Amino acid sequence: MDKEAQVEELQTRLDETRQEVVRAMAKLQTLASRAEAASAIAEAEVALQPLKSTPGQAAPPEAAQSSRLLRESSTEFDKENYGGALYLANQAKTLAGAARGRLSAGERGPQRPGETAFSLPIRLKAAGRGNVRAGPGTGARIEFAVEPGTALVGYSYVDEWIRIGAEDGRSGWIFRTLVARR
Repeated sequence: MDKEAQVEELQTRLDETRQEVVRAMAKLQTLASRAEAASAIAEAEVALQPLKSTPGQAAPPEAAQSSRLLRESSTEFDKENYGGALYLANQAKTLAGAARGRLSAGERGPQRPGETAFSLPIRLKAAGRGNVRAGPGTGARIEFAVEPGTALVGYSYVDEWIRIGAEDGRSGWIFRTLVARR
């Protein structure tokens, strides 16, 4: 219960901070155009589509939060705060992508012995060029390579290896020194 209360408090503070960023962006009159904001909103809607619940299956919790961010983005767009709308749409898109990755992590098969899931997906980036492997270990088959700065999401770990997902839907394992927090 203590952790739930802490998470709730942190979520409230995050929401308040997000609103402050949106207000600040309105004041700054950013270079974001109406077209950029509209495009970001459309991209977020597309990213959210796979998360919508199907009959007999519950939607993931990120779907509701992503939908809320998308509504807030549309509200800011209607107020002609295109910078704020762009920011909120990108937040919704990122959240939807993380949820898709988390859900697809379950599709990647059962957890490995000793694998520990993160409480929440962690936004990562490739710290340098590295190989993403089919399993945790240098003997595992190379699935694909990542370039420095590539956006990734971490879901779990085994020893020094992190199970990740890329924005394009590919997934695998990467050694921990090859990634950093975004």
